[in-house]
Amino acid sequence: MKFSLSWLKDYLDTQASVAEISATLNAIGIEVEGIEDPAAKLAGFRVARVLTAAPHPNADKLQVLTVDTGEGEPLQVVCGAPNARAGLVGVLGTAGAVVPANGMVLKVAAVRGVESNGMMCSTRELELGEDHEGIIELPADAPVGTPFAAYHGADPVFDVAITPNRPDCMGVYGIARDLAAAGIGALKPIAVLAVDGAFPCPVPIRTEDPAGCPAFFGRVIKGVTNGPSPRWLQDRLKSAGQRPISALVDLTNYLMLGFGRPAHAYDLAKLTGAVVARPARAGETCLALNGKEYGLDAAMTVIADEAGVHDIAGIMGGEHSGCTETTTDVLLEVAYFDPEAIAATGRKLNLTSDARSRFERGVDPLFLDTGLEMLTRLILETCGGEASAVIRAGQAPCETASIAYDPGLAETLGGVIIPVGEQRRILEALGFTVADSWTVTAPGWRPDIAGAPDLVEEVVRIWGLDNIASVALPRVDGVARPTATPAQKLERRLRRAAAARGLNEAVTWSFLPVPEAELFGSDLWVLENPISEDMKAMRPSLLPGLLCAAARNLARGATSLRLFEIGRRYLRGSDGASDERLSLAVILAGDKAPRGWATGKAAPFDAFDAKAEALALLAEAGAPVDSLQVMGEAGPQFHPGQSATLRLGPKTVLARFGMIHPATAKAFDCDGPVAMVELFLDAIPGKRGAATFARPAYAPPALQAVTRDFAFLVPADKPAGDLLRAVKGADKANIVAARLFDDFRGAGVPEGHRSLAVEVTLQPADKSYAEADLKTIADRITAAAAKIGAKLRG
Repeated sequence: MKFSLSWLKDYLDTQASVAEISATLNAIGIEVEGIEDPAAKLAGFRVARVLTAAPHPNADKLQVLTVDTGEGEPLQVVCGAPNARAGLVGVLGTAGAVVPANGMVLKVAAVRGVESNGMMCSTRELELGEDHEGIIELPADAPVGTPFAAYHGADPVFDVAITPNRPDCMGVYGIARDLAAAGIGALKPIAVLAVDGAFPCPVPIRTEDPAGCPAFFGRVIKGVTNGPSPRWLQDRLKSAGQRPISALVDLTNYLMLGFGRPAHAYDLAKLTGAVVARPARAGETCLALNGKEYGLDAAMTVIADEAGVHDIAGIMGGEHSGCTETTTDVLLEVAYFDPEAIAATGRKLNLTSDARSRFERGVDPLFLDTGLEMLTRLILETCGGEASAVIRAGQAPCETASIAYDPGLAETLGGVIIPVGEQRRILEALGFTVADSWTVTAPGWRPDIAGAPDLVEEVVRIWGLDNIASVALPRVDGVARPTATPAQKLERRLRRAAAARGLNEAVTWSFLPVPEAELFGSDLWVLENPISEDMKAMRPSLLPGLLCAAARNLARGATSLRLFEIGRRYLRGSDGASDERLSLAVILAGDKAPRGWATGKAAPFDAFDAKAEALALLAEAGAPVDSLQVMGEAGPQFHPGQSATLRLGPKTVLARFGMIHPATAKAFDCDGPVAMVELFLDAIPGKRGAATFARPAYAPPALQAVTRDFAFLVPADKPAGDLLRAVKGADKANIVAARLFDDFRGAGVPEGHRSLAVEVTLQPADKSYAEADLKTIADRITAAAAKIGAKLRG
């Protein structure tokens, strides 16, 4: 929410600086997200008078001006504006100034051969409006030489974040009330003079939906003149990020932004018969002010007349009954709508608005009459006309919380001692009524107050959260028990291991666009009320988020990416419930090694790099990597000839790895080779005896290990891993390792076969091996290899 300093001072009598106001807002729980200083944007621009205007010697549409800046000699400026003339007072940007609209730095330069010492500016160039037909024309008595920021009025703008439980601060007046309670200034009372109706309201008004719209107040104003808003009103709206439209529309927005009270003005000439708040009927639609047509249902409240629906109640008005420049008679609507009903309607229609954000938080039900009178008087003063009597249909729920409060709770719950008198002052300054018995009644604008702890929060935040001492929690003597779960320890261990391997951690959204999520899963969890269309599906895999991150980085010139992420993927369980599973994903993209004099061209990542990462991280996770089988079926997202899975048996998949499928790469705009890894950490079997904390002491073998090399002829399509497992299992008492060190296909190797050379490490236990022992072990290795179709090469 945005508002200007001058708007705040309309309601708060204060001499505090911008910095003091900002610090106080942060201290009382209204976070300041930013402060815009228009004076900084207008630095270098000053009020200047055109002394002479002559045709440019080399351009028909340009003029050469001499401009009085109020300092020293006049400057020569080349200008193409059609309204540039002698005697005009405008705004000159001098050398060094930055044009707000485009960021251009002005400098002394030759324009068609004539030197120009700056630029005469239009309103669009200074971001003060949309006019670009000519340069700004100021009054003839504007002080020449004055910085334009000082002349125009450089009003700082605050941008604050309002939490959902503070509907009272959805208007500038509510923020002023909080600041006054904090001692920044004095709150100015709202002066509302009731407008006597000159004639009965000619339009019947009623509510036929007491649940959705308990109260509907309205009146007619005839003979208005609708046109551009006065400058003070346009400045207020612009500071809040609103575009001025017309006086009638702008005044309703002013009431909403200033006091948190949405209202609406209908063109009376476009209404037929009675105006009613009622449930929508099946098949009804509404063409809203945003130009979109919405289908309605019976759970939604609408404002309608005899001809049809004109307004999605509390959210957005209809296009065909809105006020225009030709409007002369208006019907004002100030109503109270049920917050839950407004929120439900907004979610169903995926429709947001400033009015919805206030109604669904809860507006002040006691402010209907005051709001209607304020709006009426603003319209009469700005647009003229004559007002009718008020029609009040229904009654707003006016019950407010009444709480028995103990001032001692500020210490027991808030941790700070606050004098009783100060607590009373704070509560009363915030609008609460405090009886002598400390029965505190909440005002209508505080629907969030439900009990004594809420009052403690109010007192403590205004007293100052910085005044609460930092006290460490008590800790018992002795060694603290570990609090991390096994899953948390696993995550930490894997995070350190991945970083140690040169991978960079990424944190991506748990939500994905539906098309991208469908590439990695079919039975998705799709949100009914997503943050946006790009965050609608819960991720079935961590790979899509990493692929999006990789594509962004590659598009911005990154040459080598090594990304990993640890997180949850979201699947549907067998019973249809949500199933969260811990996973780790890795993306390797770009160049594995840069080009060089020794290596030549840059080397890209390949499937074997992905496999190495998978095995290393699985080993760190405690998986039995020596027992894993390499099998196919990595999934349609992977290249079928360059991918595989790592399994414990045919059904337990611990990981999948390989190169990306070309179709998947195209869907994610990934250029070049991309290797992917996904570890299913929930599938790793737990260790036996996991309750044992200490490892057995390391005892190095007393005797030296022995290595033997074997070369086997195996079918070309037989995985080398099958041979290694067979060799390792031939004699588990003596064989401690087996490593493939050669893969040969060529002369001497039969067609359809290959020669795999394996280095086997043997570890004697209590005595060295004799030749007979080594021959026995070699025979066992040869026999085990023969069982999978491998033959010892002669």
